[in-house]
Amino acid sequence: MLTLILVLIIIVCILLIGVVLLQNSKGGGLAANFSSAQIMGVRRTADVLERGTWILAGALIFLCIVSTAVVSNSSGEVEKKSVIEDQVNTEQGGIPVMPNTGLPQQTADSAK
Repeated sequence: MLTLILVLIIIVCILLIGVVLLQNSKGGGLAANFSSAQIMGVRRTADVLERGTWILAGALIFLCIVSTAVVSNSSGEVEKKSVIEDQVNTEQGGIPVMPNTGLPQQTADSAK
């Protein structure tokens, strides 16, 4: 699944690069040399390229978020406590120790 998403991200990136290069910049851009500008009109071609840029950018953002979710779900490991924290707790005679202080926590039994 992750491989499919990564391939889609690469394809969208390549398409996005192409669409951005085709857009009409202040200097004329690559879109000015295509015959589609004469068929559809320059303004309409610019609108299509701009819309394509927004769609591809949105698709790229969506795919990146999905890939992050897939990676975090595929790890499958439950977050474990630190081994050092477990050793400190057991060396204190089983008395829970407050994090970052080394002081014993007050429990219901120790409050009496």
